[in-house]
Amino acid sequence: MYVADSRASTSAASAEGAVRPRAGRRRAAVAPTVLALGAVSLITDVSSEMLTAVLPLYLVTGLGLSPLGFGLLDGIYNGFSALVRLIGGHLADRGGGRHKWVAGFGYALSAACKPLLLLAHTLTPIGLILAADRTGKGLRTAPRDALISLSSTPETRGRAFGVHRAMDTAGALFGPLVAFLILRATVDGYDAVFTVSFCVAVVGVLVLVLFVPNSVNGARTKPDPDGARTKSAPDDARTKSAPDGARTTATGTAPQASSGDIAPRPTLRAALALLGRPDLRRVTLCALLLGLATVSDSFVYLLLQRRLGVPDRWFALLPLGTAAAFLLLAVPLGRLADRVGRWRVFLAGHGALLLAYALLLTSWHGTALPYAVLLLHGCFYAATDGVLMAVASQSVPEELRSSGLALVQTGQALARFVCSLGFGAAWTAWGDRTALTASTVALALCALFALTLRRPTPSAPSEGLA
Repeated sequence: MYVADSRASTSAASAEGAVRPRAGRRRAAVAPTVLALGAVSLITDVSSEMLTAVLPLYLVTGLGLSPLGFGLLDGIYNGFSALVRLIGGHLADRGGGRHKWVAGFGYALSAACKPLLLLAHTLTPIGLILAADRTGKGLRTAPRDALISLSSTPETRGRAFGVHRAMDTAGALFGPLVAFLILRATVDGYDAVFTVSFCVAVVGVLVLVLFVPNSVNGARTKPDPDGARTKSAPDDARTKSAPDGARTTATGTAPQASSGDIAPRPTLRAALALLGRPDLRRVTLCALLLGLATVSDSFVYLLLQRRLGVPDRWFALLPLGTAAAFLLLAVPLGRLADRVGRWRVFLAGHGALLLAYALLLTSWHGTALPYAVLLLHGCFYAATDGVLMAVASQSVPEELRSSGLALVQTGQALARFVCSLGFGAAWTAWGDRTALTASTVALALCALFALTLRRPTPSAPSEGLA
């Protein structure tokens, strides 16, 4: 009776992608696991954003790379992780609750790459080091996001990702500032930045090992006498109706086996088969298309510097604007996505990015230009980064959560890799203005297509974005 009575209201809410808590039910606080992972990401982002803040200038001005050469390295830095995200997600799912340790290995690998930049001064070794660094990022991202998803209820998942991304972005805010201060205070500024970045990254790994729990309430596992994995039910396993009418637990995932049932061991084939789910396939396709027209952050900062003539010593501060806006807006937009629909907020974020591109294409050179562009840039990330993971989580069963999120992240990362290469080549051949104009038109077309593709139909209201 409870399932039948609640099915209509659940389907209506999911049609626009909103997940609303039931009346009279106390909204759960953000889980301690989310806060611990947020602390790890905060510290790690201080380290990584120190590099991100200085690498464009170091490579283009210090080493004399062309925009095409920089586009290649930037594509590696931002897109190479796509090659290993599926591996990281699969290992975390197949390991029976080893999300923490797969993520920890990824964090440790990225930390180990930082001091190697002290030894590299040409394109090939720098590319290999950045590829190894992004391999670590690829291994850790899906397991980390799966831990966030599994430790949150459907009603608070957008808020949980928003809190995590806000803490993550706090590190992105401090990283460029630390890099700027080091460059001003030392003679061999770049070497000092790389060294301090390594030390901070090591602290992040230690925090992960010491404070992030090995499992979450929604995905505890215990050994079976025959050696198979047995999944225990969550503590608050109050069942409810899913949009498609199937019974789910309070974590919003597929039905969980009772303590006496044996859960099948996840396989790579099962992970890839997730693309057979219409919801997840559409989310992945949309992320891929929009990523193809999303210009890399580093190119945005280089465009701003050229438009405004920003001195080299101030370049490292440009990412602070994006990080500050992201930090302030991540939680409010995550909560808004839970209330009004995650797909609406996700597409609105790309609308903010289109406005930022349009401002860069105008002839306006006022003092407010960098503030407006960086505010819109940060709004784009606040409305899309965590929201996309909350979207995908609703279409993936718990036992394959890492693998499912990795599929979406892989499509997006590969698309951004291609975009970096294409934008760098277009800048080299035709100039920065023509390259940005092409990207703006492509982003507008992809956003319109994504709006049409994800629109729920009357015959299948459950396929709206949750």
